[in-house]
Amino acid sequence: MTLDTLLIKAAERLRQAGSPSARLDADVLLSHVLGRDRTWLYTWGDKVCSTWQHARFDALVAARAQGCPIAYLTGEREFWGLAIATSPNTLIPRPDTETLVDVALSRAQLHGGRLLDMGTGTGAVALALASERPNWQIIGVDILADAVTLAQANAARLGLRNASFQQSDWFSAFGSPDEAATFDIIVSNPPYIAKDDPHLAQGDVRFEPISALVADANGMADLLYLIITARRYLSPTGWLLLEHGYRQADELRKAMDAAGYQSVESIRDLAGHERVTLGCFSSTA
Repeated sequence: MTLDTLLIKAAERLRQAGSPSARLDADVLLSHVLGRDRTWLYTWGDKVCSTWQHARFDALVAARAQGCPIAYLTGEREFWGLAIATSPNTLIPRPDTETLVDVALSRAQLHGGRLLDMGTGTGAVALALASERPNWQIIGVDILADAVTLAQANAARLGLRNASFQQSDWFSAFGSPDEAATFDIIVSNPPYIAKDDPHLAQGDVRFEPISALVADANGMADLLYLIITARRYLSPTGWLLLEHGYRQADELRKAMDAAGYQSVESIRDLAGHERVTLGCFSSTA
């Protein structure tokens, strides 16, 4: 069976299974199996793959038809132009989160500083920032040892030596804040989905770790914890940036105002949803 025919059949199977991007899914999976890019598939569609490659492709298509995310099947997702290795132990990096990176870069002066990424997962946010700000010291933390290992491997593979990762339950690894444990910017994409949110039963989210998605208090618990606790670990006039759900911005702005942050605002993502809320905290005020 030629590659063209193989892709047509796979795309139809995925379409019947409900995939909204059936042909793209098929292309990506076959490219992964063959170690070729999609342009090569289109150029050499009359070629025939080996029996092993055919079997491997069929297995991946079957898993995708059951809903398994492409990023888990290929073990990789592009984020901020970087190839980020993924794992079922971590969230899949999403385009919406590039808004968090963009806003952080607007606050990160070129001369250097220290930035902390809380709940780093694959390390995608920290690594994107490290790639753009080589003079900055970027530290990512995660409660899961497997996530830290994955983030470290991503940093090594990408050659980003200004990014380091360690295991920590939020700020626990830093102890009592002092000059050595303060940061100019703290960013986080924490769990912010309510336990009864119907989206948890849809799409890729069904396969992602629930602990990285769901928070108490209707999804607000971790966000509110970070607003209060981060103040102790920010340098004077340091910035806290939080990614959140599109209906949580107003409550977060009020919480930041009440906690003493200045210049509080929410930034919209490419879809027009308020996605990142930030504020500057002066520890000398």
